Amino acid sequence: MSSEVERGSVADGPHGGVNEVLARASLVDHHTHSIVRGTVDRETFTLMLTESDRRSAADAAGMDSQVAFALRRWCAPLLGLPEHASVADYLEQRLAMSNETAAGRLLPHAGVGRMLVDTGFRPDDLLPVGELGRLAEARAETIVRLEGVAERVAGDGVSAARFADAFRSALRADARGAAGLKSIIAYRCGLDFEPSRPSDRDVAERAGAWFREIGKTGCSRLTDPVLLRFGLWEGIATGLPLQIHTGYGDPDLDLHRCDPLLLTDFIRATEGTCPILLLHTYPFQRHAGYLAQMFPHVYADVGLAVTFTGAASTQVVRESLELAPFTKILFSSDAWGLPELHVLGSWLFRRAMSRVLGGWVAAGDWSLGDAERVVDLVGSGNARRVYGLTEAS
Repeated sequence: MSSEVERGSVADGPHGGVNEVLARASLVDHHTHSIVRGTVDRETFTLMLTESDRRSAADAAGMDSQVAFALRRWCAPLLGLPEHASVADYLEQRLAMSNETAAGRLLPHAGVGRMLVDTGFRPDDLLPVGELGRLAEARAETIVRLEGVAERVAGDGVSAARFADAFRSALRADARGAAGLKSIIAYRCGLDFEPSRPSDRDVAERAGAWFREIGKTGCSRLTDPVLLRFGLWEGIATGLPLQIHTGYGDPDLDLHRCDPLLLTDFIRATEGTCPILLLHTYPFQRHAGYLAQMFPHVYADVGLAVTFTGAASTQVVRESLELAPFTKILFSSDAWGLPELHVLGSWLFRRAMSRVLGGWVAAGDWSLGDAERVVDLVGSGNARRVYGLTEAS
């Protein structure tokens, strides 16, 4: 009950009924990550409050950002500090405890009942999925990253001629226990790729070139557009929901090549196959909303942007609700590394939704029943339907 009361103070929109609905809603976070193990130092902590991978960029920002201000506003009281605690006080208390201890105090307050966890980025540094779920008091399941499967297969010493079959076999095995798949092709070559399915002959030829490069450099990072596209199509063949990162991310991507509209031909080619989920999408959330309206198998979220825009996130959520059907929008946090980001992903989403939907209900444009239905769809119902989540699964 105390957590629901706290979430009620977060949901501060102009209609009390909408606020109550958002306070009690149990969310499905359809795309998130685990937290790093052990303690972190100040430099690492601030680095994880930015999408940049440059420590100098994190040092330049420090704690003067929307996400850092939101953290001191909303997470400080959960750790026994006053709202808007000073940076010095927050960091002194927070860095004295392990990430696991902080997670045990923070995560249950997020109000997330189900977590779909991408395990593809630095998995050895992170808490296992089951342990994350235990700390969050949530059911946690995995999302398989396609590029990680390919890089693992390459590391097993398979021949170029056998790569396609070996990848299919490995992907089928991983997919059996997964809720869905994910691609980071946006990071590796951009979304302006040739959409057609490559032949096994083309795959073998490009795999040979890739393996020779691995032999020279020792680096197995997959960037070949043909092999990346092959992975996408094999993911499609499993029938599992396929998440594709779009928009905002770290400097490893070129943002102008991450507009989801660049996927239009690929989306046309995959209609009638499996759900495609456009992750995060900022600053292209309106473009993603268009695609979600036009194509029956396309869905979208603005998860990562909600956390990192902090007090300004209401506008991002408002724009995500302009054009996309409400049956095609999902909640996610895309939190990674710090448990604070899981809480902020949930609470800032609730706050933004209460202000947007509550304003429409207060103005008489929507009924309270309309708002309650949309909260249920976006917060959990769409994810349960798309991923086939049941209480038994």
